[in-house]
Amino acid sequence: MTHPTDATDDSLETAAQASEYEVSRKDLPLSCPTPGQKLWNAHPRVYLPIEKTGVEACPYCGTVYRLVD
Repeated sequence: MTHPTDATDDSLETAAQASEYEVSRKDLPLSCPTPGQKLWNAHPRVYLPIEKTGVEACPYCGTVYRLVD
């Protein structure tokens, strides 16, 4: 759900700014866009099962996430 403050909250980064992100186990469960990204300009949140493969791509925007530990 988009929150009204998302568009003006400067502490959040714009969704999918990079084509690849590194995430750690503390970031699980992994979703795209991530909780730290603005939602007003993003696709619906989708959860990615990165625990199984170590690498997942978002089916909406193609952003690649790599699990690093």
